[in-house]
Amino acid sequence: MKTVNILGAPVASVTLDEAAQLVNWFVKEGRPRQVVTLNPEYLYRAQVERQLMDIVRQADLVTADGVGIVWAARKAGHTVPERVTGIDLLLRLAQEAGVNGWRVFLLGSAPGVAEAAGRELERRHPGLVLAGTHHGYFKSEEDEDVVAKIREARPDLLFIALGAPKQEIWGARYLGELDVPVVMGVGGSLDVLAGTVRRAPVWTQRLHIEWLARLVMDPKRWRRQLVLPKFALLVLLKGSNLKN
Repeated sequence: MKTVNILGAPVASVTLDEAAQLVNWFVKEGRPRQVVTLNPEYLYRAQVERQLMDIVRQADLVTADGVGIVWAARKAGHTVPERVTGIDLLLRLAQEAGVNGWRVFLLGSAPGVAEAAGRELERRHPGLVLAGTHHGYFKSEEDEDVVAKIREARPDLLFIALGAPKQEIWGARYLGELDVPVVMGVGGSLDVLAGTVRRAPVWTQRLHIEWLARLVMDPKRWRRQLVLPKFALLVLLKGSNLKN
């Protein structure tokens, strides 16, 4: 697997299908692995929050979640064929789960959302086994109980929807205890699957302006979007250092 260095983060130069093939191999191998779909907001914070960068560097697969990461790679003279977002990889892996009979656990979002998302995945992919669900509104002192519930369910895939970077931090912290072949953060994907949130139109995804559509649909995101110009400026200022 070829990786490129983007502001200190090793991003895999893979397509969506190639990422899915790697995860397929991870599941078959069986040992705990973490997949991170890296967006500009996370990577920008990781420049000053060492824990976040350590998680990315220790992850078994890091994909370019967002056109900003793909753009940064090209500015550094690297090739990242396409963005591989959390929701797109989740949907692609759900197909694999349907074919292979994988067990899937959904963790996160508001009470009832994971269950609804799970029913939708089962409807789309009859061979997929919904091993269990749990909402994301649990306290830190309940972590061990949640970990125990996931272990007992014996999933092949654990999708965590606690929002970045909390989901990546939680997954990395308990990766060994969970004993799940693949752990991956998926942000708001469960809400989209459950129908409580609409995904941006396909045409905006194709034009690489999904971020703008999401801002229009949810104006409260404007504070988060302020990171994008800061990230772009950082990439431009770093310049040749990205090529090291």
